[in-house]
Amino acid sequence: MEAAIQFDPATFKAAMREQWDQSAPGWNDHTAALRTWLGRATGAMLDMAGIGPGDRVLDVAAGAGDQTLDIARRVGPEGRVLATDISPAILALAQDNARRAGLAQVEVQVSDGEALDLEAASFDAAVSRLGLMFFPDPLQGLRQMHRALRPGGGVAVLVFGEPAANPCVSRLLATALRHAGLPPRDPHQPGSLFSLGRPGRLDELFSEAGFSQVASTRLAAPFEMPSAAHYLRFIRSSASPIQQILSRLDVPAQQAAWDDMERQLHAFDTAQGWSGPNELVLTAGRA
Repeated sequence: MEAAIQFDPATFKAAMREQWDQSAPGWNDHTAALRTWLGRATGAMLDMAGIGPGDRVLDVAAGAGDQTLDIARRVGPEGRVLATDISPAILALAQDNARRAGLAQVEVQVSDGEALDLEAASFDAAVSRLGLMFFPDPLQGLRQMHRALRPGGGVAVLVFGEPAANPCVSRLLATALRHAGLPPRDPHQPGSLFSLGRPGRLDELFSEAGFSQVASTRLAAPFEMPSAAHYLRFIRSSASPIQQILSRLDVPAQQAAWDDMERQLHAFDTAQGWSGPNELVLTAGRA
């Protein structure tokens, strides 16, 4: 395995911000597919955080705000949802989506999840859906959530599980590295897709951040699309690690890699279309 990448967090975050600013429209265009993929897991996350009518909820690394709208409907007009993200472009889409849905209780704030500028003990619940795993320092992100929560407030986080339980994604990552002439990476390196997937890792971080009643569960979340080509278009429209790996190649070499990936994705073809296995980890606790 390649040693864990040594990187400057500020440089890493700047690159992530730029990538998500560029990918924001494509990610938002796939909202319907994301809801199908993550709907059940999102509902479980909101349940575990204990979100109810009138609550003030913090949504960290909210992206285009699909789950933010679900939270807003749960808290109702008397509640409040603050969606934060490092990318101004994707957060602008979240704000526009909330406006179009008539959910005036949604506010947005461009913010680094490891340095939230929020009043202490000002929220009843906090969540992060597929965001915390990209933090260079996820413990600091959890500490920021803990600080923002009132005593007894609920927190729930969704991340990717182990690579073996997410074969379509791990296979694409391995293929991208091979085409880029790079060695295999430690899947648990900071800021990577599977960085928090090791069994027990999130529980450890939650406890260290000060949360109690910590519990984790693993959820099957197959990604179903009409075809492998449709799934690959989704990957190409997001700020995925695969895009980052291939960015060093020229256009013909990139296309050769994408063609190779599509061939491999046919392993997950079904009679009804395409179904890529995914497993997510849901961890919850109390402040």
